[in-house]
Amino acid sequence: MSNEKLSREALTLVAERFKLLSEPLRLQILHALREGPMSVSELTAAVNSSQPNVSKHLKMLQAAGVLRREPSGNTAFYTIADSSIFTLCDTVCGSLEEKFRNDAEIFASI
Repeated sequence: MSNEKLSREALTLVAERFKLLSEPLRLQILHALREGPMSVSELTAAVNSSQPNVSKHLKMLQAAGVLRREPSGNTAFYTIADSSIFTLCDTVCGSLEEKFRNDAEIFASI
């Protein structure tokens, strides 16, 4: 991100993206799709949730432009449309990993 000040509208869009990623099930879906395209039934099994719940979250991720739905016969497959989402997730995971490592070192020295 540049050092320019963001407009209120731009900040709202950023907040909406973070809000989209604040639901653990949506993160599980994204993690599953990192391996490649999957159907709703495959995703339902992968994230251990109900089909209506998975479908609801898929629609939200698709509407936000994070996922793409690709029909194939009677089945639709979902794929990642915006792979930059993984850069954000990897940054957060790396930060948490470092924090936990530092916390473990502090507690080990007590």
